[in-house]
Amino acid sequence: MYHNALKEKDKVFAVAPMMDWTDRHCRYLHRLLTKRALLYTEMVVADAVIHGDREKLIGFDLVEHPVALQLGGSEPDKLVAAGRIASDMGYDEINLNVGCPSDRVKSGRFGACLMREPVLVAECVGAMKAALPVPVTVKCRIGVDDQDPEAALSTMAEGVFSAGADALWVHARKAWLEGLSPKENRDIPPLDYDRVFRLKSDFPNEFIGINGGIEDLNHALELSRPVDGVMLGRAAYHNTGLLADVDRLFYGDTHPAIGWNEVRDAMMAYADRYMGQGGRLIHVTRHMVGLFHGQPGARRYRQILSDDARREGAGVEVIAEAFAAIRPREPLVA
Repeated sequence: MYHNALKEKDKVFAVAPMMDWTDRHCRYLHRLLTKRALLYTEMVVADAVIHGDREKLIGFDLVEHPVALQLGGSEPDKLVAAGRIASDMGYDEINLNVGCPSDRVKSGRFGACLMREPVLVAECVGAMKAALPVPVTVKCRIGVDDQDPEAALSTMAEGVFSAGADALWVHARKAWLEGLSPKENRDIPPLDYDRVFRLKSDFPNEFIGINGGIEDLNHALELSRPVDGVMLGRAAYHNTGLLADVDRLFYGDTHPAIGWNEVRDAMMAYADRYMGQGGRLIHVTRHMVGLFHGQPGARRYRQILSDDARREGAGVEVIAEAFAAIRPREPLVA
C-alpha cells in the first residue's frame, strides 16, 4: 500500500486508532461508509495478543480490509510474536504505538514515552520487519515533555526508516507525560503541522502521514497535500457521516455514497448476528450516534441509540426507530 502510494503519488486516508472507540463494531460501520480508507484497531499490548483471548481482543470481520493492528510494547521478541499472530489472522499491517500518553503506557514502557528511546523503537521495527510478511509502521508524536521537536522527531524518523518502517504517521503535537491527563493531551499541546511538513521535506522518499486536530474532509485534503497520507481521529467518530465522502474526495470513486437505508439495514443485520452470539445492542449502537451530526432529528436519533438500546430486551428495531427520527432524511454527506 505505502510503496504504491509513493510511486503513484496517491494519498492514503486512514481512521486513527482510538482507545475504547475503534473496536470491531465501530470499524464495521466505518467500512460501510468508505471502502478505501485504512482502518485501525484500538491499541492492544503485545502480551495480551500472545496470552489473551485473541478472538475477543483482535478478532475482525473480513469486510474490514484493509485493516491494521496497532500494538503497544517495547520488547522486540514479544512484538514479533504478536505480529505473527496478527498477520496469520489476516491483518494487513502492524503499527507500533509511540504516541499514546496515558499513565498506563508510561508504567508499561510503551506509547509516547518511547519517543525518548528511538534506538529501542528502531530495534522493535527492525525485528518485526525481518519476521513479518506485512507492512510495519509507526505512529508517534513530535516529541514529549521538554524534548525539542526538531531533534526528537527527526531522530525517530531516521531510526525507524533505517530499520525498514513502511510508514511513519505523526500526531502533530507533543505529548506531556508530566502535568497533563490523556484527555488534555489531545487538545492542550499546540498543533505544529509545519513540523510534519518539514519532516517530509527531509525524507522525500519515505511515507509520512499526518494526524491531529483535523476537523473535516476539507481540512484533511488541505493537510494531505505536503505529505503522503492523512489520518482522522475524533472527527471521524463524532461526525461519522463524513466518511461517506472519503472515497470520492480522496480516491476519485464516482459511485454514489451509500444511502441511509442501506446503512440502517446493514447495521440491523450486523447487530442481530452479534446479539445472537450473546452480545448487547448498545455495544454496536454506541458507535453510531455521530452518524447524522448536525441534521434535523439528530438529537432524538442519538437519544434512542444511547438510551433505548440499553434497555433490557432491546432489539434491532431500536436502530430502525432511531433512523426514522431523522427528518428530513438527508444524504449522509451534506
